[in-house]
Amino acid sequence: VQLQASGGGLVQAGDSLRLSCAASGPTSSNYAMAWFRQAPGKEREFVARVNWSGVGIIYADSVKGRFTISRDNAKNTVFLQMNSLKPEDTAVYYCAAHYRGTYYDVRSYEYWGQGTEVTVSS
Repeated sequence: VQLQASGGGLVQAGDSLRLSCAASGPTSSNYAMAWFRQAPGKEREFVARVNWSGVGIIYADSVKGRFTISRDNAKNTVFLQMNSLKPEDTAVYYCAAHYRGTYYDVRSYEYWGQGTEVTVSS
């Protein structure tokens, strides 16, 4: 499975961005998908997860109420709608697929995209 993330950019606080993660592979639509992010000098952290059917959605407390994860299995794509962005949301955002174990643990995921950079200015 290959994952290609896109949609990052430079925005101001309060703006919105929509990230996309296109998956390729014969069974990619069967996998739970997640978004993680890594700020400069920090460890990669969990942002949101959606299971293969589009339900079972979980968010990190830091983004709950502002971010929305969704997926379109017909297009093998997962989205992360980010609203009310804050400077602390600045990070490289990664999509990940197919975990075994704990959904918020980076070590649980088998497939990773290359990351897309999000910068939020104050």
